[in-house]
Amino acid sequence: MKSADTSFLGGPLDGRVLPILLSPLHTPPKVYRVPVPAHGDTPAVTLVYRRAKEYNAKGRFRWRYEYDDAASG
Repeated sequence: MKSADTSFLGGPLDGRVLPILLSPLHTPPKVYRVPVPAHGDTPAVTLVYRRAKEYNAKGRFRWRYEYDDAASG
C-alpha cells in the first residue's frame, strides 16, 4: 500500500509531517482522526483533522490536514 508524507496545520500536530496511507485512487482520507488516551486526570479525546489543498508558487497542489477544533473532543 502506498503512503504520502502529509503536513498538519493547527492543533497539537501543527507543523508535523506524517506518512498517511493512500486510497486506491492515491488520495489520503478526507478525515483523519487521532485518538489520544486518557492520562491522569485528563479524559481521552479524539483529534480531528480535515483534508485540504495546499498550493505552491506554481499553482500545483498537494494535500494537507487542517485541525477541526469544533469536531475534536
